Amino acid sequence: MSGLSRELVKWLQSLDLTWQIKTPKWDLTSGFLVAEIFSWYFPQDIQMHSYYDSTSLDPKMKNWTLLKNFFKRRRIDIPCEYIEGTIHCKEGASTLLIERIYEILTNRQVRKLQKDDLPKTEFTDDAYQVKLPLHARSTASKAIKNNLRITEIMADQNLILNAQKAQKIINDHVDHRREQREDYPDRFHMKPSPGQLCIRRPPPQNTATAISDYNEDNESPVAREQVNGDVDNIARESSVQFKEIDVNQVDKSAFYNLPIQGY
Repeated sequence: MSGLSRELVKWLQSLDLTWQIKTPKWDLTSGFLVAEIFSWYFPQDIQMHSYYDSTSLDPKMKNWTLLKNFFKRRRIDIPCEYIEGTIHCKEGASTLLIERIYEILTNRQVRKLQKDDLPKTEFTDDAYQVKLPLHARSTASKAIKNNLRITEIMADQNLILNAQKAQKIINDHVDHRREQREDYPDRFHMKPSPGQLCIRRPPPQNTATAISDYNEDNESPVAREQVNGDVDNIARESSVQFKEIDVNQVDKSAFYNLPIQGY
């Protein structure tokens, strides 16, 4: 049983189910074994003749509809993300579902050796892809096939919603590829940009700033103000220069003495 703890495996074996749960991702997707688990604790509410032992989409949806009504009637708190992920065989969803069922029915906490880094509402194969070598990791089309199941598209045939899901998977794949290029530049033959090849030198320090910094550390406040004033005057005189220009004004009174020309 991959992904299940030892105490959880012992608990499932003690229930004497129809068949042993070896791979929760595929064994729990129909909901038949989930109903059989609850039938041991609620024999009056769960009638096994009402559930289908089939992996087709329609029988699965009927089984889970009955289970959702039972959860609502008994006020059993199971997140919908776990149920939807288990129906569509998402990575890690069935494991979290069976752990949640174990905690509800036995009133015990599942002991885990390590915590999952990925959020529990997004069931992707990123954790598996990270363990693979770079040449064996999935492409964009393979990532869509692994993380967007055909049953998920058949259950909800909204084209816009499915396109958004596919686009999100592609965007995550592009981000992962970008991180790989940054971590392994030699493998992807990454060449430094012209900006990275340029020599970075600190800007030259202004003389007035250097004098003021020196005075702040070594001079008294009175002398500091005097020197700062001198520095401001020097900077102002050196930066702004004025030149006197002589302009000859035209005597406009001479225009009034000219004779008026006739037509």
